[in-house]
Amino acid sequence: MAASVPTASLWRNRSFVAMWSAGTISIFGSLITRTALPFAAILVLNAGPLEVSALRGVEQVAALIFGLVAGAWVDRLRRRPIMIWADIGRAILLGSIPVAFLAHSLGMTQLVVVAFFAAVLSTIFDVAERSYLPSIVPREQLVSANSAITAAGSVAEFTSFGLGGFLINLLKAPIAIAVDAVSFVVSALLLSRIRTEEAPPKPAHDREPVLREIREGIRITAGSPVLRALALAHGGTHIAWGVFGTGYLLYATRELDLDPAAIGVIAAIGGLGSLAGSVVAPRAVRRFGVGRTILGGMVLFAVGDVLIPLAPSHAALLGATFLIAQQLIGDSGGTVYEIVETSLVQSSVDNRIIGRVNASFFTFTTLMTLAGVVIGGVVGEYLGLRIAFGIAVLGAVLSIAVIWFSPVRHMRETTIADGPVLPGEESPLTE
Repeated sequence: MAASVPTASLWRNRSFVAMWSAGTISIFGSLITRTALPFAAILVLNAGPLEVSALRGVEQVAALIFGLVAGAWVDRLRRRPIMIWADIGRAILLGSIPVAFLAHSLGMTQLVVVAFFAAVLSTIFDVAERSYLPSIVPREQLVSANSAITAAGSVAEFTSFGLGGFLINLLKAPIAIAVDAVSFVVSALLLSRIRTEEAPPKPAHDREPVLREIREGIRITAGSPVLRALALAHGGTHIAWGVFGTGYLLYATRELDLDPAAIGVIAAIGGLGSLAGSVVAPRAVRRFGVGRTILGGMVLFAVGDVLIPLAPSHAALLGATFLIAQQLIGDSGGTVYEIVETSLVQSSVDNRIIGRVNASFFTFTTLMTLAGVVIGGVVGEYLGLRIAFGIAVLGAVLSIAVIWFSPVRHMRETTIADGPVLPGEESPLTE
């Protein structure tokens, strides 16, 4: 079993603290926008399932188009400046929405355009962030570091979703998005304070063509039974997220008769589930090992998802109870799974290629999320949201099957005995 490193030691790492603080603040704002952006379409512009699906869909299309390129770019450049400029760009984009609303010129086209380009920058930021963390935190501390980051995000989820619903009622959805724009500015300022030197990227004259570098990241991911299984399983859960992300707010509003404030409170409770998952994850790995912890988290995620389509119609209190139970069960399990999976990937791949491997994961799961968005929009529009949610549950069940029949189920440690895979070498994870 891997040695346990006290989480408290992380807080003496100033670079980690700055990165953790920046992420916490930006997550706080982003979660308000996650609720406010579709509500701006639903409440201000009277959007329906297909329009909300289009709004969610362009985010996935943007990530799909730029994901692999982002990975190659992140491996070619220093990651901290990339993250700073991505924060600044997102602040400008999101800040345009409340400005347009106050000028009485907000339209669906602007929401879609902002969602697209903000998703491009978020894709670049997310790949850079996951690739940057192993540069400032020892690999044996990655589970603790990812747990600390997720715990802070869970607290942000609890406060921002709860506050977001009331801000939408009080200020209107487009104005609430201004909070997110400010949070990205603060995040950029905090990231600029990090002084830990990154390993220099490969000199320009030693670089391979971009397409060849992208193929190398895909080859390593697809060629490893462990990484391949994690990617496929993550894709299944993202089909579920795509479906629920498209129809959840419409379902809660029109089928269960809940208002934005109530939905915000329910989503905030999910933050408590995520917080519990982030606390449990390191302990579960030490007690049960990596494989069993991942499986257990995925089972809880699937069980939680089942509760959403089972919620009774037009019975607000009882329906809210089902959604709260889903948040507590599904969010806690999903958080455990994601923390351990992320740490396993980060510890398995050399720093020089981790951006491309992360991008391969990100691009594949984005494709699956987009499939879920399309399923949620089309099936929800013509057959009903409950049927669409039933399809989403099948995606979660398939993910469990993938892990069960893979080497991941038998793994106990997040670190690989033979060391991380290096560019141009065979992975120690490969059979």
